[in-house]
Amino acid sequence: MTSGTAEEFTAHRPRMFGLAYRLLGSAEEAEDAVQDAFLRWSAADRAAVGHPGAWLAKVVTNLCLNRLTSARARREAYVGPWLPDPVLTADGALGPLESAEQREAVSTALLVLLERLTPTERAVYVLREAFDYSHRDIAAVLDLGEANCRQLYRRAVQRVAAPEARFAPAADRRQELVESFVRAAREGDLAGLEKLLAADVVWWSDGGGKVTSARRPLVGRQTVLRFLAGITQRLGGGAEHTTAEANGAPALLTHVAGQLVAVSSFELRDGAIAEVRVVMNPDKLAFAARQLTAPAPDA
Repeated sequence: MTSGTAEEFTAHRPRMFGLAYRLLGSAEEAEDAVQDAFLRWSAADRAAVGHPGAWLAKVVTNLCLNRLTSARARREAYVGPWLPDPVLTADGALGPLESAEQREAVSTALLVLLERLTPTERAVYVLREAFDYSHRDIAAVLDLGEANCRQLYRRAVQRVAAPEARFAPAADRRQELVESFVRAAREGDLAGLEKLLAADVVWWSDGGGKVTSARRPLVGRQTVLRFLAGITQRLGGGAEHTTAEANGAPALLTHVAGQLVAVSSFELRDGAIAEVRVVMNPDKLAFAARQLTAPAPDA
């Protein structure tokens, strides 16, 4: 393999990682899929690859389809709620997120909804919505008929549709609510937290059976507040709460003794926090933890 071959792959790597992550909902598995694609790329006949980006997208998509089939069985046996791995996005890890639609495409809420889809439906949806592929191009990637791809896309859109609009409020309002939540959490201010939560707020915790967490969703403001009071009492002053952009939106990062122990994302409705999704499984936090300790690009 020549250095030029590696350099060309490196140029496409961020886009391929973004594709794999959207398909899998797992940063660790997405990295593995991209590495497998690199091995295939390095062994490929260069003369037979007319368009490297399209070739790699097809390879990565099909690698992810294989992984999704086995992932579905693992997630059915998962201990407690399953949530996607958080990815810090301020540095462009998932590509440009300049519009509300681009941010929505990597949001924790949408990635959870994509779990409703079959692997092929998910591939069609992601290629169409996040990468703006035509149905003809999607058909070429998946080796399907164009009409079939159109049907799969329509079905996928229907299956991920929420009862109410999922579009986020204005970015500044979202940031304000999350920062208020962080301040109240730092101070153990339960009265302050109560003002921020919707009456029917839902709290999801993903510990994967590896750390103590709620294994069923907690529903209702008072139920969630009692849960938070217990966490506050258990941790005392040992937790450090900060904000960062994760999956295209403001998120709460919790460290204990310098170790990342939770990443919380928020879904807002009518000016209040309607859902909180907290990833605590240390395996799922590994990618974000590496991002936090990675040197700056120009360092």
